[in-house]
Amino acid sequence: MRTLKHAVLLLMCFSLMTFSSCSNDDDGGDGGGGGAAAGTITAKINGSSFTSLEMTSFANTTTGGGQTTLVMQGNTQSQAINMIINGYDGVGTYQLSDDNVFRSASYIEPNISDPMATQTWNAPFQDSGVVGEIKISEETDTNIKGTFNFTCKNSNDGTTKNVTEGSFNLNKQQ
Repeated sequence: MRTLKHAVLLLMCFSLMTFSSCSNDDDGGDGGGGGAAAGTITAKINGSSFTSLEMTSFANTTTGGGQTTLVMQGNTQSQAINMIINGYDGVGTYQLSDDNVFRSASYIEPNISDPMATQTWNAPFQDSGVVGEIKISEETDTNIKGTFNFTCKNSNDGTTKNVTEGSFNLNKQQ
């Protein structure tokens, strides 16, 4: 299981490097999405403020086999938030629950000098019940806005993090 987590982490890091190398010429926006500035994800992690860098934040939808998946990610130099909704169907509320593991959210503290020491907190987790939600309030061909909150757990040490007051206003990759 630990090997699988590390493989997923490395895949996410490589994806981040790939996506962050893409250019983005959108410098506008109305600051919607629950308060997040254009191109960012904001939240409080156990009460401490998090605002992703615009150049490392994105949303992407992919459709295959009759099902759409929405991926949203935002990073700083020392933190990341990642949210995935499999079975995405547009504007609406998506609960994070152990009854539906096809919707997930993660808070990550990467360790660039020692990737094996990276810490990840995931939602949902075993026997968690409903631990949060992602609300999509607006979507266009180029942008997606909304809010989120979740409680996530680190399977290495059992600690939890509360991600509250989350909002996003992300450019969709084409």
